[in-house]
Amino acid sequence: MTELEIATIEVDQFIAAIPEKVWRALTTPELHEQWWAPGDIAADLGHRFHLEMPGWGSVACEVTVSQPYERFAYTFNGNWTISWRLVAEGTGTRLFLDHSGFDLSDHRSRDAFDRMGPGWRDVVVPRLAALVTESADAH
Repeated sequence: MTELEIATIEVDQFIAAIPEKVWRALTTPELHEQWWAPGDIAADLGHRFHLEMPGWGSVACEVTVSQPYERFAYTFNGNWTISWRLVAEGTGTRLFLDHSGFDLSDHRSRDAFDRMGPGWRDVVVPRLAALVTESADAH
C-alpha cells in the first residue's frame, strides 16, 4: 500500500494596495473573474459556490474560513483547500496563498501540483496583484 504524500503549493506575494482592496478582489464575483475564474464566490462562511474553470468545467467550492481582510479559505474540487492570508505591510498587503491537498503518490494529483504551482506563482497571483494595484492607482 502506498503511503500518502500530501503537498501544498505556497505563494507569497506583496501587493501595493491595502488589505480591504485585496479582500474585495478575492471575494467579489466580478473582480474574481478578472484575475482567475468566473463564479458565484462570496465571503459568507459556509457559502457553497462554483468556479467555472477552463478545461475543468464547474468546480464545487465551500467557504470554510472568512475573517474579513485577514483570512479566506474554501474547499476546491473536493480534495483541495485554497487558503488566503492577508497581512498589512507598510502601505500594502503581503498575500499568502496555500493550495493544499495534493496527493503526490497519485499520478494525476502530482501532475496537477506540478502544473498549478507555476500557474499560481507566475500567472494567477501576479494577475490578482496587478488588478488590485491598478484599481488602487485609479482611486
